[in-house]
Amino acid sequence: MATSSLSISRIAFHLPERSLSLEEAVREHPTWNIEKAFKSTGVRRRFIAAPDETALDLGLAACRKLFTDPAQLSSIDALIFCTQSPDYVMPSNAFVLHRALGLEESCIAFDYNLACSGYVYGLGIGQGFLSAGLAKNVLLVTSDTYTKLIHPQDRSASLLFGDGAAATLLSKEAGPLRLLDLTFGTAGSHYDKFIIPAGGMRRPRTPETEQPIVDSSGNVRSLCHINMEGTGILSFVNSKIPGHVREILARNALKGEDVALFVFHQASRTALDSLTRLLGLPKEKVYTNLEMIGNTVASSIPIALKEVLDSRSLKPGDKVVLCGFGVGLSWGAALMEAA
Repeated sequence: MATSSLSISRIAFHLPERSLSLEEAVREHPTWNIEKAFKSTGVRRRFIAAPDETALDLGLAACRKLFTDPAQLSSIDALIFCTQSPDYVMPSNAFVLHRALGLEESCIAFDYNLACSGYVYGLGIGQGFLSAGLAKNVLLVTSDTYTKLIHPQDRSASLLFGDGAAATLLSKEAGPLRLLDLTFGTAGSHYDKFIIPAGGMRRPRTPETEQPIVDSSGNVRSLCHINMEGTGILSFVNSKIPGHVREILARNALKGEDVALFVFHQASRTALDSLTRLLGLPKEKVYTNLEMIGNTVASSIPIALKEVLDSRSLKPGDKVVLCGFGVGLSWGAALMEAA
């Protein structure tokens, strides 16, 4: 078992004011088979950022919920911001948030570009700073507005993803969850399974790249929107994630029955059901909140964790496994223990 100086002290999250229900989606897209899509996604309601609302705005709102007393912000030594929908090409969202929160000039601040595995990677980054003595209190912010990156006629993605942000305080001091171990994985050979092909330096946005393309399933996308190969992603989840979860359990001499709760990235109902079956887990041990929130990318795990902590369902010593997976393709798992 790896040793760690990291604890999750507390979590807050923020969702946009506007939400879109499945019934509203039916009215917007009367030709779509919404119920069939629901059986796959498991999402009945998603939250949608306003046109002028950004990942930075959502992250700032989550931070203000986390720090009800602004004086607490003076203790933050490092701010790390995970997003794939930044406000600017440069500078990073972390710098703008640093200003908005009035953090000390001695505070480390930077962004990192990850999606659904981003929260677990953030725990790893935070653990590195804490272990090296570079920080005592790390503010981890995950925030995305994926709905702005999806073509409105892309049935596979538009009915799945929602916008949201979470702010997590990581500390050396004892908190409700203590990190025990971390594992990570990367399959860069499949980077194109989940991609926005145009809009970066490799392929700049042009009128041609913005032209809609209809795939074999009838989904409409342009090269400037998210292009997600759903079948390929599910195959990746099924082939890589169960073994990865078993690996972190075996490293710590644990079995599935020794774990009180599994909190997976809320990818889709199909993915969560598949992982539950392949790992042989009782459904009551797999936390889900997908139906009324949607897939909030890197914020899905901390939002779920916040709900778990608020429910006070964990007992001291309970083991919790977190696992995120997605764009990259990348994945990561964390073993935690309740205080």
